[in-house]
Amino acid sequence: MSSPDPQVRAARNQSTSSAGPAPRGPVVAVTGAATGVGALLTARLAASDEVKQVVAIDERRGECADAQWHILDVRDPAIAEKLRGADVVVHLALDLDLETDAAARTAYNVRGTQTVLTAAAAAGVHRVVLCTSSMVYGALPDNELPLSEDAELRATAEATGVGDLLEVERLARRAPRAHPGLNVTVVRPAVLVGGTDTALTRYFESPRLLVVAGSRPAWQFCHVEDLCSAMEYAVLEKVEGELAVGCDGWLEQEEVEELTGIRRMELPSAVALGAAARLHRIGLTPSPAGDLAYTMYPWVVSGSRLHDAGWRPAYTNEEVLAELLEEVSGRHTVAGRRLGRKDATAAGAAGATVALLGAAAVVRRARKARRRI
Repeated sequence: MSSPDPQVRAARNQSTSSAGPAPRGPVVAVTGAATGVGALLTARLAASDEVKQVVAIDERRGECADAQWHILDVRDPAIAEKLRGADVVVHLALDLDLETDAAARTAYNVRGTQTVLTAAAAAGVHRVVLCTSSMVYGALPDNELPLSEDAELRATAEATGVGDLLEVERLARRAPRAHPGLNVTVVRPAVLVGGTDTALTRYFESPRLLVVAGSRPAWQFCHVEDLCSAMEYAVLEKVEGELAVGCDGWLEQEEVEELTGIRRMELPSAVALGAAARLHRIGLTPSPAGDLAYTMYPWVVSGSRLHDAGWRPAYTNEEVLAELLEEVSGRHTVAGRRLGRKDATAAGAAGATVALLGAAAVVRRARKARRRI
């Protein structure tokens, strides 16, 4: 697929920011505004003629000088006062770091979302935009290609952070009933690329692309700039409800291998899943076995609601995959675990195979060591 003209891309990504001055636009508060997607969205909204003011909230000050900053934890009930006067809140203060303790991560994500929704209602905010992931649909062999936004959320809590995202989705559904007058929009991006570090981006840091025998992977990406432009649509009330966002279409596993130049390593399902579970259980890898499902089965989304509203992605799957490969260049991951340069050299091209097939031996050695103590 050919790359869009740079001017066309710029026009697409700035379509909602260059529509002309609108001095009576919304006041928008963004949580998690200092880093990552939050920082990009804060800068984008601050530059928009359709946004009156941006209120940025985080535990430290970010770089956007045009925003009004408030430094506090989103779990602090005092956030309600900081949201007073805002029309829209975009809640992006989520911790999905692979290395974060799972219990601490869940406590932060769930409590933070609860507090923001309650505070927004108390402050008179009329719309909250939440960001989860298309992972909430689940990766299953019988998924339609593509899934509609209204498809059932069939994910389980077995993959990194998905349990937290499902709880955020539950809070989003409950909030309008608990707080009449509060509108909640949920944005669900596909595999997010652009300064991100997830189990799915680490998949492309391995010396071989693990393919589970008999599986049917389908890859759909979402560039962070496209995510921000989609959220801007939600902020400006050009679209609402549950919104799936990603590049148009998808890539088959064979296309991914051809584009990346990385060869596959095919393993039986029982071997791959069993080894991944054991490696995670003894603490050798940050990714639970549930993460593998998202590399085995399709979870591609249509994004029809955004498309019907006039939004289009500025990036193709091919372009985003190419950017991802540039980002991970020089990084070495085996079975989801980052290796230093020395370890990566020792692991060699067969490192992923050794890590997975050697899991049973690792477990046996660990058990023997415990018996000696």
